[in-house]
Amino acid sequence: MNDLFPGFEDHTMDGEGARIFVRNGGSGPALLLVHGFPQTGAIWHKIADELSRHFSLVIPDLRGYGRSGKPVNDAENLAYSKRAMANDLVAVMRSLGHDKFHLCGHDRGGRVAYRLAQDHPQAVSSLITLDIVPTLEQWKAMASIKGAMNTYHWPFLAQPYPLPERMIGADPDFYIDQKLGAWNNGTGLDVFDPAALAEYRSYFRDPAVIHALCNDYRAGATCDVDHDLAALDQGIKITCPMLALWGDAGIPGKSGGGPLDIWRTWATNVSGGGIACGHFLPEEAPAETLAAMLPFLMENAA
Repeated sequence: MNDLFPGFEDHTMDGEGARIFVRNGGSGPALLLVHGFPQTGAIWHKIADELSRHFSLVIPDLRGYGRSGKPVNDAENLAYSKRAMANDLVAVMRSLGHDKFHLCGHDRGGRVAYRLAQDHPQAVSSLITLDIVPTLEQWKAMASIKGAMNTYHWPFLAQPYPLPERMIGADPDFYIDQKLGAWNNGTGLDVFDPAALAEYRSYFRDPAVIHALCNDYRAGATCDVDHDLAALDQGIKITCPMLALWGDAGIPGKSGGGPLDIWRTWATNVSGGGIACGHFLPEEAPAETLAAMLPFLMENAA
């Protein structure tokens, strides 16, 4: 994977309850890039070089994913809550000397990112989310037939052990290829660099990773929703500058619910819009994603 991130260094560091694999490189203000399901930090390779000219990049694998630790789950799924994942990343950033940083998350990493911004507002200079709305809002969208069909994997992966693990484990390459290909606005797997795709498949074949990723979604159906509800009840909003981007052909973009309008009920200073692609913005549309991200980051890094 060093071929995808030339000049970057690899580390494994202590999070808060899990060992976290991290790539880092570049110089300037710190920028934490957080991947989603079913991938690893490799998703950022097409935009990392340009971002590293302006920022010190920190690119982890989330707990449960890739080369990071896979802690034992608990009855409340708290070990795989976005709060626990966010706490890992805060610990990693502090160990690297970054008490405050910019933050960008895609997919599940976006959920970790907005939870981190709510739980640790003093640590976040600015927030970018890619192709998500808040977890609670996504569950609400499943009330429609279209919403449920688009996100059927949420309740499937959250089913009690071992149902999804056994079904996915019977042919993990088929499952991950189907997911990656289905969310790409009809372009299949062609947008993925072969080395990145090989990494995604390699780790997804590990039964421990499959189990951890299911635990991630179990948390998404339980404690993550509770944490969202508590934030709403307590009036806790994201107060740092926020940029919400999504693929026009992604799930939020096709929902008809207005992703930006949704985010404006969760954040006090949010802008954003759609990009002409599917779900995987940094890999499908790297130039367009950079064109949206860099001005926002540079403005808030001043």
